[in-house]
Amino acid sequence: MHGQLLILGVPGTELTPEDAALFKKIQPGGYVLFGRNVESPEQLRKLTDDLRDISEITPIISIDQEGGRVTRTRDIGSQPPSAQELREKGEIKYVEKHGVLTAEILRLLGFNMNLCPVLDISYDDDADNSLKGRCYGSNAQEVITNAGVFNRNMRHYKVMSCGKHFPSCGLADKDPHHDLPYVDKSIEEMLQSDLLPYTALMSELNALMTCHTHFSAIDPESPGLPGSMSHNLITRLLRGQLGYNGLIMTDDLDMGAILNTYGRGPDVKNAIMAGNDMAMICHQIDTADIAHKHLQELPIGNVDDALKRIHKLKKGFKRTWPYTDKLWKDINADIMQLRIDVLGEDRAHEVHDYSAETRSPVEDY
Repeated sequence: MHGQLLILGVPGTELTPEDAALFKKIQPGGYVLFGRNVESPEQLRKLTDDLRDISEITPIISIDQEGGRVTRTRDIGSQPPSAQELREKGEIKYVEKHGVLTAEILRLLGFNMNLCPVLDISYDDDADNSLKGRCYGSNAQEVITNAGVFNRNMRHYKVMSCGKHFPSCGLADKDPHHDLPYVDKSIEEMLQSDLLPYTALMSELNALMTCHTHFSAIDPESPGLPGSMSHNLITRLLRGQLGYNGLIMTDDLDMGAILNTYGRGPDVKNAIMAGNDMAMICHQIDTADIAHKHLQELPIGNVDDALKRIHKLKKGFKRTWPYTDKLWKDINADIMQLRIDVLGEDRAHEVHDYSAETRSPVEDY
């Protein structure tokens, strides 16, 4: 039962006997896959099928397939344009197409949730806060328009969405993969800007992801408390004031913003007590057993509330598509055409090497 409150990463491209034994024991509520899990489309589809097969309750099987540098399948297929490239093109039909093609390729590969759209406002396209290229707008309305169109088209083709990173990473002065960012903006100011995409699109999102940023105006008496562990932010603001009743999950608890301060076990307990329904552990998967044991110490009321929202979301899962090599090639050809339409022929065929990327590790997760 308590394992349903966890979303876990997977170490490699296939399930080892050790992986399978751990997952069968814990029965996590979901999984998140990364580039390290991708070798070929056939292999990836087998991995998602295997995760389903060892689960007593159908799990969330998720991925960050945003486009641009956050495209987990870029080594085996065409890379869609990024959110920033789409907004700079300025033609909404391409955002629509991106949503459709993203859903198609994910259903073919066995996924039922995409951890996007990014709803952060880009106040500085060059800021070193992990968001470079990932934002659908430089103001709230632009985010609402573009992210909303992408989200609606992806969900229309039966892949669930998770808006992120609540309430805002666009304001962050640091990359949470490394350190805890601090934001001093007032709630009133955020209600007129950063929170608008959430209030506008809340009813159209299947889930929300909380961020590892400290908001001094929200937690003035708890210096350094990450938003992902803030009762004021999640339960009072998001649930109470904004009225959100859907599923809430944390961002990866293996990021430096959390690891530098909290130990495994207390971190997941703090996250659920604050109001999250699911805690995400992407990399230190060998600590999942410790996390599971600490979750069993939670008050039954918190667990029951989370389980109800998880169950409600999972009732909406749709069947994945049967995998065929032809369909894989057809969708990839359509993604490349979208890339050409948005970027032009020359730029579309450029290959970006992220191996020397010194900014955020988000590309290589």
